[in-house]
Amino acid sequence: MAPHAIGIIGLGKIAQDQHLPNIRANPDFTLLAVSSQRGLSPEDAKYTFQDYREMLSGVPDLEAVAICTPPQVRHQIAREALLAGKSVLLEKPPAATLSELEDLKQLAEKVGKTIFTTWHAQYNKGVDETAKALAGQTVKLLRVTWKEDVRRWHPGQQWIWQAGGFGIFDPGINALSIVTRIMPQPVFIKRADLKFPANRDAPIAADLELSTGQPDAELTAAFDWRQTGLQSWNIDVETQAGSQLKLSQGGCRLEIDGRVVVDEKPSEYEGVYKRFDLLLSEGRSVVDVAPFRLVADAFMVGRRVQVEPFQDDAPARDGTYQAPST
Repeated sequence: MAPHAIGIIGLGKIAQDQHLPNIRANPDFTLLAVSSQRGLSPEDAKYTFQDYREMLSGVPDLEAVAICTPPQVRHQIAREALLAGKSVLLEKPPAATLSELEDLKQLAEKVGKTIFTTWHAQYNKGVDETAKALAGQTVKLLRVTWKEDVRRWHPGQQWIWQAGGFGIFDPGINALSIVTRIMPQPVFIKRADLKFPANRDAPIAADLELSTGQPDAELTAAFDWRQTGLQSWNIDVETQAGSQLKLSQGGCRLEIDGRVVVDEKPSEYEGVYKRFDLLLSEGRSVVDVAPFRLVADAFMVGRRVQVEPFQDDAPARDGTYQAPST
């Protein structure tokens, strides 16, 4: 079977760091075209466009696109891609709102194309092993600690601070995607404190209280973008039966009752593209809204707390994405 001809829309940090190398390493894909407003042109892309619409209309052999733009404009681009007969891989968060994602799901069904919400953090091996270990168990304690330095991971990216840019929930949704994957019971947002810098429209930190409806269970999550030094991507779990699990390094390392079960390098995007190949070959879609719904619920029930202004002196890198005018 010939490899899937894929294009990338938006060549920011995540596309350059993860999508390009994983497409190149996967023989089931070939990079046919890219669209970059800054005019970036990878050597192995046969076609390069600044306007994604020109790519959608000008490359008939294009089978699918990976949309790596900021979430505020993803719905419009994904809609046009589906209507142009292309299957769609959505970086996370998959859209700006739940309504937009539902619209894309229905449109993909209507036009008979694949749509895939990636949730890349779910594809590290430790996440699957944790889900297996917790199957059928009752969780007594869940403690999520997801703290990193925004200046390191999002240098100069102003879209993340705009309304609809998700702020701390851009990485925090990764943690919630793991939580929804590993927990044996549905999880709900009970309380949220969202910390907004005085000069920003998106939160820089959040403290969440979660619930499964199980009495006396302690389920919390702490997200913070002001972490310097060691970065923290940890999930600690204790079951009612007494087992203790520690999932760390974003899902790459798992300890159960002090014994190391998984300790591997990140394999997130390798898994994403293996899954996308399977979905394209079978003509199926996967639209997982569970992590997205928790973020929406956190904004709905959250208490807004104003904190000190945040200044990012890093040079702009793939800043605000302006959709072409209609």
